[in-house]
Amino acid sequence: MSSLTIAIVVVFVLGYLFIALESITKVNKAAVALLMFVACWALFMVNPGSYISGFTGNELVNEACNAIERHLGSTSTTLFFLMGAMTIVEIVDQNGGFNWVQSRMFTKSKRGLLWKIAFMTFFLSAILDNLTTSIVMIMILRKLVHDHKDRIIYASLVIIAANAGGAFSPIGDVTTIMLWNKGVITSLGIISEVFVPAVVSLIIPALILQTQLKGELVNYNANTHESLDENRLDFSNIERKIIFFIGVGGLMFVPVFKSLTNLPPFIGILFVLGVLWTITEIFYHRLHKVNSEVTFQKRVSNLLSRIDMTTILFFLGILMAVACLEEVGILTSLGSTLNTTFHGNHYIVTGIIGVVSSIVDNVPLVAGCMGMYPIAPTGDIAVDGLFWQLLAYCAGVGGSILIIGSAAGVVVMGLEKITFGWYMKKVSWIAFVGYIAGILSYWLIRTYFFATPL
Repeated sequence: MSSLTIAIVVVFVLGYLFIALESITKVNKAAVALLMFVACWALFMVNPGSYISGFTGNELVNEACNAIERHLGSTSTTLFFLMGAMTIVEIVDQNGGFNWVQSRMFTKSKRGLLWKIAFMTFFLSAILDNLTTSIVMIMILRKLVHDHKDRIIYASLVIIAANAGGAFSPIGDVTTIMLWNKGVITSLGIISEVFVPAVVSLIIPALILQTQLKGELVNYNANTHESLDENRLDFSNIERKIIFFIGVGGLMFVPVFKSLTNLPPFIGILFVLGVLWTITEIFYHRLHKVNSEVTFQKRVSNLLSRIDMTTILFFLGILMAVACLEEVGILTSLGSTLNTTFHGNHYIVTGIIGVVSSIVDNVPLVAGCMGMYPIAPTGDIAVDGLFWQLLAYCAGVGGSILIIGSAAGVVVMGLEKITFGWYMKKVSWIAFVGYIAGILSYWLIRTYFFATPL
């Protein structure tokens, strides 16, 4: 390994360390990721001839720039998908689309509520994303559960359910979106073979957590909150339902759009956004005729400013820094080393990756794995192969083992003031048991039911 390659690796490791220590350094991880991205590629350009052969002079510089632009193009497909999906969810949420979720949750039984929360979070996360779903569910829990000790148990299950639901859906988690965009998994393959392990990883922790809940909830009138929300919304009930079904139905339609047109998923998500944007503009035009003093605060052009651009820039920095490691050959060498060490046992390799993802961010881990293992025509690393599907499961569900291991965990930790120590003592072992049980169920499915992917 050359000194230049070592320097690139050192920059990446230092950047990763500062990202992991964001709570201590108080420097936003997006800023660190962008600096890491620029520094890695700047070092690469010191002597690109070490990694790109057959070119000299200006041709070598042009080829190196082409490599950067090629990786940027691949990264942008994920970023545009995320921006489109985040905007669609924001439109639906701001127009009261998720109010019906709250109305379906109410029950007097604490254990009954736990199972409703579990499965609603699980399926919403598969359609939306685990971060947005976690925020929505915590907001609902605050209205339904007033005892904080009980609510943090529900909140812990929200983390587990959101990560499990995101793992079996091609649009449910950033990592599955990345794998789907890359073409290493298909929507049918991931849903058919990872759905059962994801359910297992949810049901087992839910069965254990329900033993900590007894009795009934304090009486609560759901209709009061619904009536208050009605007064703050611009559109009529019918119009809100149309927005909800176009938004959520559109997200579910994206995999179908890809299979029908063979276009990248981000084009499908932008198509849905365009349709939803047009519909809301028509509704606002009608509303303006009725009431010329309407403020249009929830118009899509205004809601775009609410999109979390720091998250988008963080993914840009991370994915492009990982792309540099791929370009210099580090990831390929690391993949070969892992295969040699564990004799090609991808259950062990992905299982370890999943546990590591509970400590560090799963986005660069999955991005790194995509660079380590080139797609093979057949076998475990082929499209919908055992390795890729297990990677989707392990990177997603493994993030539940520690509260800092996923975006869902971090946001719930902040919203409900759950401490790292409490979660590790009370929930981590439960999430780990579910994680291992899911891997075991996947092995059973692969061994006895789907020896080859659908």
